[in-house]
Amino acid sequence: MPCQWAPNGQHCLKTRLEREFDPRAVRDLKAQLPHDVSVGGPTLAAHAIRTGLVDEYHLFVVPVMIGGGKRVLPSNVCVKLALLDERRFANGMVYLRYRTQA
Repeated sequence: MPCQWAPNGQHCLKTRLEREFDPRAVRDLKAQLPHDVSVGGPTLAAHAIRTGLVDEYHLFVVPVMIGGGKRVLPSNVCVKLALLDERRFANGMVYLRYRTQA
């Protein structure tokens, strides 16, 4: 279904574009919504992780090593995790689901 743009042209029905990362706005959005908020991309995810906004991680480990590229997790951050789910696939890929611990 194509996006139906709002009159101000800044967002469509389920997507809103922001020019800067505002942790307070994300916290408010999380509190208002009845469903999860997803964050994609390493740069945006790093901001959310550093400000403590990520409460669950879904990771896919792929059995291929490639040198270079962007880091998956930000530097100088320590987050304790509790494993909620894991799935192993025939091709060697592993899905891991973690929840942050306080």
